[in-house]
Amino acid sequence: MSTSTSSGPSPLLTPPDSRGGGDVPVQTRSERFASTAVEDFPIVTGREAEWRLSPVPKLRPLMEESLDGSRYELDSPQVEGVQVAWVSVGEAERGVVGISEDRLAANAWSQTQEVLTITIEGTHTEPLRFHRGHLGTGLRAAHTIIRLEQGAKAALILSSTGDAALGENVEFDLGEESSLHAVFVGEWNPGAIHYGAHFAALAKKAVLTHIVVNLGGDIVILNPSAHLVGEGSEAHLFGGYFADASQHLEHRVYVNHVGPSTISRVAYKGALHGRGARTVWVGDVLIGADAKGTDSYEQNRNLVLSEGTRADSVPNLEIKTGDIKGAGHASATGRFDDEQLFYLQSRGIEELEARRLVVLGFLIDIISKIEDPALVEELTATVRVKLSATEVPA
Repeated sequence: MSTSTSSGPSPLLTPPDSRGGGDVPVQTRSERFASTAVEDFPIVTGREAEWRLSPVPKLRPLMEESLDGSRYELDSPQVEGVQVAWVSVGEAERGVVGISEDRLAANAWSQTQEVLTITIEGTHTEPLRFHRGHLGTGLRAAHTIIRLEQGAKAALILSSTGDAALGENVEFDLGEESSLHAVFVGEWNPGAIHYGAHFAALAKKAVLTHIVVNLGGDIVILNPSAHLVGEGSEAHLFGGYFADASQHLEHRVYVNHVGPSTISRVAYKGALHGRGARTVWVGDVLIGADAKGTDSYEQNRNLVLSEGTRADSVPNLEIKTGDIKGAGHASATGRFDDEQLFYLQSRGIEELEARRLVVLGFLIDIISKIEDPALVEELTATVRVKLSATEVPA
């Protein structure tokens, strides 16, 4: 069976149908099967490579049950050069950038009824702020298409609060020489579940900065994919997260270098506190045969604050050409740096406060990359509150 798509043009980078190999595993990340039809994917058991680290029983309702795919309440800016609209699935050009690669994303794709489209033209010096906070506890599906016209430049911030049981797909279509600074802040209520699949395609000399900050919710899984198609395009993918005893926070990043002279930087940092706190980070970087002159690096750092936590960190790098500028990856999970603590205590700071300052500095390294001082200050305060609720033991 060939890869299926929804209405609209064919996907820019449609993977081959890899299901015909039986028990033969997919050999490269780019060969993973993709479809918008949920029935094309087998029932998830939790033993699959892409699901074995995830809380499948709690995610199963979003995979198998009916989802409300209608529009939701959204606070959005009214700015010249920015068009925000809800359109029916029959009118939306979905699948131009990418299509769902797993059963949950496909279920959300197939049950979406109205698509949020954001089209940006021109240069915008002030951040475009979007907020959603009234999704409720019912099972929901959502789909967003963010399109930047040629030469457009903007910063977009989407903050999410309140209750949620949401599966969604987000597409980023960046035209030539465009630049998007996209920030996604998750401060969901306890008990919330959010699964997001993000797909980005970058034309010639386009630049995408994609920042994720996840601090709330019970289960938050956000998987960004960036396809650097055009020559000289750049993708900078950053993430910061803080998991406590009730939380599972997961991020699976995929960077696909297709065109020549492309650049990517991936950096995710997380802190864990409380028995049962769990984080998962998987980073896949593929440098294709035509991606000559690629410059790529990815890293993940996790700071463990107490016993009983678990942080999985899996960087992967695949190179199909020898003509590159550089490529590398790194991963580390550990406790406090004793030298940092000693330095702070030698300056008269109590041990507990010193440990909090180390954690704050660790996460602020990611948060400070956001090009909105007010939001940086707000998130810093949120991290301080979350730290104050812990004793941060030695």
